[in-house]
Amino acid sequence: MQNIKLNIAGMTCVNCSNAIERVTKKIAGVLDAKVSFANGSGEFIVENAEVQAAIEEKIKKLGYGVAKDLAEFEAKREKHILNLRRNFLAAAAFSAVIMALEMSEQPSAAKSAIMLALAFITIATCGRDFFIHAYGALKNKNFDMNVLVALGTSTAFAYSLGVFIAGERLPENMRHLYVSGAAMITAFVLLGKFLEERSKARAGDYIKSLMDMSPKTALVLQKDGSALEVDAASLKIGDIAVVKSGYAVPCDGVVINGGAEIDTSMLTGESLPVYKRQGDEVNAGTINVNGYINVKVTKLASQTLLSQILELLSDASSKKMPISRFADRVANIFVPSVIAIAVVTFFAWFAITGNALQGVLSAVCVLIISCPCALGLATPIAIVSSLSLGAKNGILIKNPEVLEVLGNVKYAVFDKTGTLTKGEISVNFTDINDENLAIIAALEAKSSHPISAAIVRYASELGLKILGDEKGFENIAGRGVKSDDDSVIAGNEALLNELGVEISAQAKEQIAKAQNEGNGVVLAAVDKIYVGFIALSDTIKEDAAQAMQSLKDAGVTPVMLTGDNAFTAKNVAGKLGIEKVFAGMLPNEKFETIKRLQEEGAVLFVGDGINDAAPLKQANAGIAMSSGADIAKEAGDVVLVKNDLKSAVSTINLAKETMKTIKQNLFWAFVYNAVCIPVAAGVLAPLGLMLTPVYGAAAMCFSSVTVVLNSIRLRFKQI
Repeated sequence: MQNIKLNIAGMTCVNCSNAIERVTKKIAGVLDAKVSFANGSGEFIVENAEVQAAIEEKIKKLGYGVAKDLAEFEAKREKHILNLRRNFLAAAAFSAVIMALEMSEQPSAAKSAIMLALAFITIATCGRDFFIHAYGALKNKNFDMNVLVALGTSTAFAYSLGVFIAGERLPENMRHLYVSGAAMITAFVLLGKFLEERSKARAGDYIKSLMDMSPKTALVLQKDGSALEVDAASLKIGDIAVVKSGYAVPCDGVVINGGAEIDTSMLTGESLPVYKRQGDEVNAGTINVNGYINVKVTKLASQTLLSQILELLSDASSKKMPISRFADRVANIFVPSVIAIAVVTFFAWFAITGNALQGVLSAVCVLIISCPCALGLATPIAIVSSLSLGAKNGILIKNPEVLEVLGNVKYAVFDKTGTLTKGEISVNFTDINDENLAIIAALEAKSSHPISAAIVRYASELGLKILGDEKGFENIAGRGVKSDDDSVIAGNEALLNELGVEISAQAKEQIAKAQNEGNGVVLAAVDKIYVGFIALSDTIKEDAAQAMQSLKDAGVTPVMLTGDNAFTAKNVAGKLGIEKVFAGMLPNEKFETIKRLQEEGAVLFVGDGINDAAPLKQANAGIAMSSGADIAKEAGDVVLVKNDLKSAVSTINLAKETMKTIKQNLFWAFVYNAVCIPVAAGVLAPLGLMLTPVYGAAAMCFSSVTVVLNSIRLRFKQI
């Protein structure tokens, strides 16, 4: 089983993407298909790679193009937009000539023939794509906007042609040529599609700007000290890249020489350049604004943070929210319903008034004024704009479905270490003598836990010799570490008690005092005898208190969930204004606590994404804090590149703004169609209000463009 991703150009509405999904799912070897109209992409799960050729052939038969990569897709989309613009201008020019001929005083057969010829050229050339896609849609039993436009324009033209050929056989009130209407409908629909496509492309401007950031070349330091320019994609791990002032960093790597101010704004949203020196990590696509550095490549071009962000955004924008799937289902039955209403409208007018011309005009107006595009665009363009705004602010949304959840969370649950605090653990003091501390440090050296690293670092700073041994080692999650023969133990009180280590009342008082002062403590035993404790502390993040208050102001209750002891947890919670605290939690207990909180409402969990995989998965929405390393492997629905708590609050604000925009779009789309279709059919005719198909085309153009522009407003929101 394989996953194939294709870039699909030429889709004009959500029914186009739905049609591609339905048709490709019928191909032998295709297990599933998901196509996004918003970002022009398709994801296909197939049995083997050989099926790809059949999928591409079927898509092309439907009248759409397939691009091999994003760059080719953008080129094809730009060509499509220019083609729409060219066709609109031509259709507008032909329509103006036809109208001028219509308004001239003396009608004649020659003039009518010229108008019909111009209208045919307009429909057959400028509106050609509508008919091609409509044919492909009907062939596959699909009904989309193209079918409505093709039916409307061809009906108006066919009626006019019939009048021209056999007009003398028709009553006087039915001999009017409506060729200008057919041409102007084409012009207005083309104008709407041009504005819509151009605006839709702007919704993903940030993603395109990230693509443009991808370095094309790199200067590689040679053994003789010279710098050779190579393709950035060819860089290998271990190469040394030279980055001069004004140049883009070509790779993810570590600075091994020099210093420079690096502009990271496009990746993290930081407004000011960050100074990077020897030992600091830098990312591909960031800009050296001042200085000179040599960077050792640590990741291949396909593994850089920039490439991961691009892949993540591409994957996320192709996913559909539940509210979007509802809109798609409505759109699928919308077009057949409109066609049925148009047929009923014609026969109703003819039966009641005997006026076939008005029946035709009203039926065509119903076909043209209805706007499945507005319905189909309501959600996907808002999602693309939301993803772009989030990414620009260092918020990477991997699963857009959580946007519906985030706006209504009751609890925001935070891990403590590394989330509310910096995770920079250090030893404050210890009452363990040097001999025993060296033994404890030798045990801790076998663990990669941050607490173990802090103890080893502290012992090294004291100049103690940390000797290795052949003893086995066991890391007991949430409790501590021990040697396999239990001769050396470092952990919490419960672990020592379980292993038979006695702690005197006096020692317990000293431990409690250290904990009351906000320290975490690690108790130690050598040869089953308690030898003392190590007091550790962590620094609270600068924006933590403000973030907790912002959550409270938004009606969200902050909760702390930690494996640390109750004394330390409550000390940190008190400083941050967190009232609900769960301390001493083992990983499985964190999971169960999340489940209990979910009985009261939706739960957001914010953790480091590595040690908190279970609660991140169980929560209704998970946000993983990350410094940027291995970002695609994080467990959360959302990843925060900047690793700050303010971004967690911004994520909730973004979700609320996104859902508000989507609901506005859907409201407009439903209300527009609910009002305009009956008016087009002629329900207000007794009041003297009748719409012509030309006005219907203008209204349809206005409707879809309004939805797109409303979605694009998201890009300029302050979150």
